[in-house]
Amino acid sequence: MFSYKGLETKLNERGLRRSDLTSLLGISSRTIAKIAKGEKLSRTVTEKLAGFLGCAPGDLVREISDNPVLQALREEKNAKISGGLYHELQIRMTYNSNHIEGSKLSEGQTRLIFETNTIDVKGGVLVDDILETVHHFRAIDYVIDMAEEPLSEVLIKHLHYLLMHDARSSTLNWFAVGDYKRRTNLVGGRETVKPKDVQEKIRSLLKEYNAKETITVDDVIAFHAEFEFIHPFQDGNGRVGRLIILKECLRHNIIPFIIEDSKKYYYYRGLSEWKNEKGWLTDTCLDGQDAFIRLMDMLDIPYQ
Repeated sequence: MFSYKGLETKLNERGLRRSDLTSLLGISSRTIAKIAKGEKLSRTVTEKLAGFLGCAPGDLVREISDNPVLQALREEKNAKISGGLYHELQIRMTYNSNHIEGSKLSEGQTRLIFETNTIDVKGGVLVDDILETVHHFRAIDYVIDMAEEPLSEVLIKHLHYLLMHDARSSTLNWFAVGDYKRRTNLVGGRETVKPKDVQEKIRSLLKEYNAKETITVDDVIAFHAEFEFIHPFQDGNGRVGRLIILKECLRHNIIPFIIEDSKKYYYYRGLSEWKNEKGWLTDTCLDGQDAFIRLMDMLDIPYQ
């Protein structure tokens, strides 16, 4: 759903009505009807309106979600509000997800990068840790923007690109940035899907997942486990997988969950034992969901 309150305000300031746009800009009556119904306009039409009214496209229209969490995140992100849900999600998820993968940055350093674009380098800091932190902020923004789009190979690969595009490993000629792995890799000594089979496995997983009429939190957790078993990328699989969790929770009006670094051994156990026991990973994820609920309660954000 889209709100055109900004457009209406701009038109009123000029003494114009929506119907006047047909003669002034050649906009069809069908497009005018879309505005009245709160439907999405094409980028071309939105930019034409913005040019005519002398403003940015974002001043004319904003997307409204039925999901209160997604709506809060989008509003705070666009308004650059500090200290809210968007702010805390960026810092807490980025710190925990990167720390699980070995980043040495503290939560305080992560917060400093997000809030001030600076860092305290006492004790020495790896450049890759800084880059991965900044990249993760941008990847969360992308997830929020694309939350309601169907999950696809293109989207998943773009998340990998956002995270890895100028990390040190990306300079290796065999490291595929934004594409599936070219070399076989192991996880905890466990064999993962061979490079030649990755595309088929991912497409099959997506087909089965997207065919579901209703997606539940259990479906999101199951997708994550199967995604990590495939391990489609040379590196960055965990971070991409956890970003997919966030996206799909926002898409399906499920309260998100952040896997905390302090719970990483429970998380690893849950993944390694998934085929035999699904409860361990499920319980770890639901624990992260409870933590997210507590954060929303602190910020007085409704989640139902």
